[in-house]
Amino acid sequence: MTNLDEFLAEASSAAIAGHIRPDGDCVGSCLAVYNYIRTYYPDIEVSLYLEPIPNIFKFMKSADQIKNECSKERAYDLFFVLDCGDAGRLGDAVKYFHTAKKTVCIDHHISNVSFADENYIFPQASSTSELVFELLPKERITKEIAECIYTGIVHDTGVFQYSCTSRKTMEAASCLMERGINFTKIIDETYYAKTFEQNRILGLALLKAKLYADGRIISSVITKREMDDYQVLPKHLDGIVNQLRITKGVEAAVFLYETERAEYKVSMRSVSFVDVARIAVAFGGGGHVRAAGYSVTGESDAIIEQAVREIEQQIMKQAQ
Repeated sequence: MTNLDEFLAEASSAAIAGHIRPDGDCVGSCLAVYNYIRTYYPDIEVSLYLEPIPNIFKFMKSADQIKNECSKERAYDLFFVLDCGDAGRLGDAVKYFHTAKKTVCIDHHISNVSFADENYIFPQASSTSELVFELLPKERITKEIAECIYTGIVHDTGVFQYSCTSRKTMEAASCLMERGINFTKIIDETYYAKTFEQNRILGLALLKAKLYADGRIISSVITKREMDDYQVLPKHLDGIVNQLRITKGVEAAVFLYETERAEYKVSMRSVSFVDVARIAVAFGGGGHVRAAGYSVTGESDAIIEQAVREIEQQIMKQAQ
């Protein structure tokens, strides 16, 4: 695969979808492709399916066109999977993946098993949004498309601070900035700005944090009851695991939040050498070497203990 146009030339209908609980990279890459098709292929009937997105991403063009329900039976000519490591994480939109005449996956998750007909998978890339940038003719990237791609890159690089950031990432960002986007506003309002409730729940998570392995590992957990008490949803917990990760002396962070009674979503981050994706895959999840997650049932203390044990093994091996 060298560009998106090679697939769009013969299509009359297309669908786009990303992973459940869409984050900045997922929303940005999906909307970039959606807006590209709407702009340059007006004769193609295109639909974008995602679970409800955080309000901070609704400034992007066509965010109001996202479909949250997949009730109709359809067989699209093309189905684009973006920022999703396996079909199971497409949510309800997976039905359209299975009925599409041709499927295309663009992704950077190391756990991706190349499950589509055509796959553009580069785990070393900073983000799926960066890969979308590579597949679009640069002269066709409008300001609105540039905003989508830039937002995705910003969120999956932690504003260009994570190790996945490369020279290609910065060159892409430079090209996007030249389209006249308000890059400082995008960063401030979608990455750094937090509501009062988000700051309160972050404070609680930090107060409950615990250290392990001589301060090399940190963990915290937020229960469903605490989320209800603080009036926050799962999407409002974004950024907590990264705040834990930047604790001085820490190599890996583990953050849990309860989705249902005794059911938890686990997010992990590492600084320099721990491969958290390997741990996540072992528990049925996936992600990247330095950022990964999974869902699991059990008691929070036991779940944390299990994750810490896996991380400790890698730390000990590194020390040998």
